[in-house]
Order: sequence, then C-alpha cells, then structure tokens
Amino acid sequence: MKWSVIRRKLERVDRVIDKAIEKAEIPGAVVLAQMPRNGETLDYSTARGLAVVRPERIPAKPDTIFDVASLTKPLVTTTAVMLLVDDGMLDLDAPVCKYLPEFAERDKEEVTLRHLLTHSSGLKPWRPFHETLMEKELKSGQRWIGSENGRKFVLDRTLRSAPVHEPGEAAVYGDLDFIALGALVESVSRRRLDEFCSERIFGPLGMKDTFFAPVVEGVTGSSLPDALRRRVAATESCSWRGRIVWGEVHDPNASAMGGVAGHAGLFSTAPDIMKFATTVLDVWHGRSEFWPREILADFFTRQEIPAGSDWAVGWDTPAPTDSSAGSAFSRNSVGHLGFTGTSLWIDLDSECVVVMLTNRIHLVAKKSRFGLRPVVHDLLRDSFEAG
Repeated sequence: MKWSVIRRKLERVDRVIDKAIEKAEIPGAVVLAQMPRNGETLDYSTARGLAVVRPERIPAKPDTIFDVASLTKPLVTTTAVMLLVDDGMLDLDAPVCKYLPEFAERDKEEVTLRHLLTHSSGLKPWRPFHETLMEKELKSGQRWIGSENGRKFVLDRTLRSAPVHEPGEAAVYGDLDFIALGALVESVSRRRLDEFCSERIFGPLGMKDTFFAPVVEGVTGSSLPDALRRRVAATESCSWRGRIVWGEVHDPNASAMGGVAGHAGLFSTAPDIMKFATTVLDVWHGRSEFWPREILADFFTRQEIPAGSDWAVGWDTPAPTDSSAGSAFSRNSVGHLGFTGTSLWIDLDSECVVVMLTNRIHLVAKKSRFGLRPVVHDLLRDSFEAG
C-alpha cells in the first residue's frame, strides 16, 4: 500500500475545504470517508473551520452535531417505511389512502407509497405553511408555529392537497411527499416519528448523537440543554424568527410542525451517519442481517418512475452527468443531500462511503451554488484508489 502517496493526495482535500472556508463559502466542515482497498480499510477524517461564528466562535470538531436537513428523508423516513414493510404493515404498491383515508381527496386515490418515495406522486414540491401559520398568529394572538395545532394544520393541508400532475408522470423532488410519509409512519406504527426511529433505528445502530429537537411550549429558540446545544453547528440568521438558528431545526415547515417531520428535522454527526452507512454495506454484502437484504435491494433499485428518473426508493442515485456524488461513484450507488450543506453517498460496489457535513448557510459572505461536494468526492476517490 502506497501510504505516502495516499496521504499526499488526501492533503488536497484539506486544501480544497480550507479554500472554501477562506472564500466564505462555508464556515466549517466535518468529512468522514472510508473505502476498503487491498485487504485494508482506507479512511479520511477532518474537522475544519467553525461550527458557530456568532454569537460565539466555536470550532468544528469530529463529533459536531449538524442539522442534516433532507438527509432526514433517507436516514429516517425511508428507513422507517422499510422497517414497516418488513413488519408486514406496509405495502409499497398500495395506495396511500389505504393507510391515510383523507389522502384520497382531490383525485389522489391512485397515488402509492412508491410514488411518494420516488417524488413522482404529483404533490406540489413545497408550500410555505409556516407563513400561513405566522399570519394566524398575528390575527389570533395565539401560538401556531411549533404547536400541536400547527403540526395538525400542516399535515392536514399536505394530505388533502391537490396534485399538480398525474402519479408517475414526472419526478419532481420536494418535501410534501415526505411530510405525508412521516404522517403515514406515525399512523401505522402509532408512535411519533422521533420515538419510532429512536427505538427502531438510532438505538439498535448505536447512533447515540442522532435525534430530533422538538419545539418545547414556552421556549423560544433551542430547547436543548446548553452543553448539548454548544456541540451543534449553527445555521441561518433567520429573518422570520429574528435570530440565528442554533440548536433548533432550520427548515421552516419542520419548525412549524414542532421540529419532528418526515422531510427534515434530524440532527446527527458524521460518525453516527457512518455507522448507518456501514450497516447498509454489511447487509448488502451479506455480512449482517440487520435488515432483510431483499428489501434493501428493492429500495436501492432505480425505479424509472418515470423513465429516465434517477430516484430509487427514497434514495437518490448518481446522475449520468453533473452528479453531486462526483464522477467516480458507480451508478450502483445511493445517496442524498441536505440543504444545510450535508450529504451522504454510498457506493455499493466499491464500498466507498463519504459523509460530508457543512453549515453552508451560517453567516456566509455570499450565496453560492455550493459546488464543493463533487470536488471533495472525486479527490477522495482518487486518493483512495492510489493505494
């Protein structure tokens, strides 16, 4: 193994991240990657820059906790659906209204769970429910954002909403599909989503720093204990909340729902997400029976709904060109991104895993397209393959 060559090549990853920090594209980053090579496991780990710029300056550390945003979709909601399929409680090809009767409204009787999981249901991608709830608060003087009534309002409006196209006609990435799926998991399991996932996913996998941060009645801002909050990377200076978001969910609709939702709201660390990814690989390659391999295979198969879509079941796969995974991950890979600057990619063939967590929306000097992820992925793969 050419360790000296590998180390020199990995230094390029450090430099690329440092340059992004210097250019104020991100305040900080934690990256964890690994890949087996010639009987050994090559790995890379770094924590660079700041987890919090204001109101304090707190360095990023390997165990910094990030709001992972839409990584909630595959890590939580998709996995919860997979577990309930294994339990015999859900059928991917059954209509959603079998489990949530109100979903049948507005001609959605033919929409299946598989449609929701492949973003081909026809639901509108996003709606500013938090703005409607803010208007209700102003008119009534009562609390709606983060309340149980606010949560019920968002779920009801989502489930009863009109489609914008026929199921299977187009794949349009959005949040409403997964808000509905979160409601479905709760209805079938009779447990709140965070409780179900703590019991069935985080606990069994030893993901000790992975959690939702529910809104607490009467508390403005983070409800986390101060010592825990100080381990969390801050996100946006939020205009409608009037504060820097630190230790509470960034996503406005997840916040409106009380911090627990199927599309966003999860907090986690790079080591915990790596535990999840390595378990996936162990099941895929027959080294573990943590999940049934045949169910995992169905969820990781590109569905072609409609033809040409890159979506598997709840997971993205590398696009032929301009993929956020970069150019080196095989087409037999799964992954996902999060708006806050997070990503996970798993190559099922080479067993390469890259967990990249940044707080790209925390007090950055300018908006950018955030092209860092594919660059880092390609440099890591080039470094590992040099061995």
